This record gives sequence, structure tokens and C-alpha cells, in this order.
Amino acid sequence: MSARIAPATVPFDEDVAQLIEHTMKGRPPLHLFATLARDPRLCKKFFFSGLLDKGNLTVRQREIVIDRTTAQCRSEYEWGVHVAVFAEQAELSAEQIRSTAIGTADDACWSKQDSLLIRLCDALHRDSDVNDALWHELRENFTENAIIELLMLAGFYHTVSYLTNSLRMPLESVGARFPE
Repeated sequence: MSARIAPATVPFDEDVAQLIEHTMKGRPPLHLFATLARDPRLCKKFFFSGLLDKGNLTVRQREIVIDRTTAQCRSEYEWGVHVAVFAEQAELSAEQIRSTAIGTADDACWSKQDSLLIRLCDALHRDSDVNDALWHELRENFTENAIIELLMLAGFYHTVSYLTNSLRMPLESVGARFPE
């Protein structure tokens, strides 16, 4: 499958090049970043709304939400990049990685809190809402600011999935692939 919109060619706008370099640290830009570099304004908006910094969540919590959300959206591109880059740091086992793509919150590989995150992603994807019972469980396990961040994270990665799927973004060679 080929991309619907060609990526920008180097040299990128100076500000955009700096943003991409900050993320890629000397590696070639991901297809998504190079495509967004076509429009410096959109590229900057994308990078400035990212949530990969130290926030209210652990890396593990963040990556479970990103992996589950992008898998539900069938964005093999983004799921694969995050699994390849962050799964080890997030201490996700092979069974947990597989479960983010094709499992459920009831899979034995998840702790109670991890399962809660999967259930949150499932509810947001299915209903675009959190029912009162799930909300109560979230409040028992996370601060209010962390809950807001969880909601923003799932929403942002829906947007990323829309981009990667609709643009027919070619899979990165370093990215993981969905399990069979």
C-alpha cells in the first residue's frame, strides 16, 4: 500500500527539523513526521499536543493506553512504532503486547490497574464516554489530573490513528506487526 500524500522532502522548515530531530535523535524521521512536515503549522501543532513527556502517568500506563487505543483503531503503523520503541521501557511482556491488540481486559496477563486502563480504552472507543461505575473505579486508582491525561491520551491517539490509517502510511521497518 502506498501513502496517499507524499512526505515532505529535506530540508524541512528549520523549526520543524528541530522538532523532528528532538524526537528522532539522529535517526531518519518516521513517515508520519515527514508527511506532517509538509505544513510547518500542522506539524508544530501535532508535536506540541503530544503527551510523551513526564506527566501524571507512568510510562507503562501511558503505553497501555496508546497501544490499546491504536490497536482498536486498527492503526498497525502507530501500534507497531510504540511497541517497538516503548514496550521494553514500559515493561510489557509479549503476552501483554499481544493482548493490547487482540485480547481483553480479562486476560490473565493484566494486573487490576492495567485491566482498568484496557476497560477505559474499550469504553472510550465504543461509547466515547465513561459510565459512572468505571468512573468511580478510575477515581479510586488515579488522581483527577491523571484521569484527564488518560482521556486526552486516548483522544490524541485516535487522531494519530485517523492520520496513519487515512493517509495509508507505509509501515515503518522498525515497527512491530499486529499478531495473527
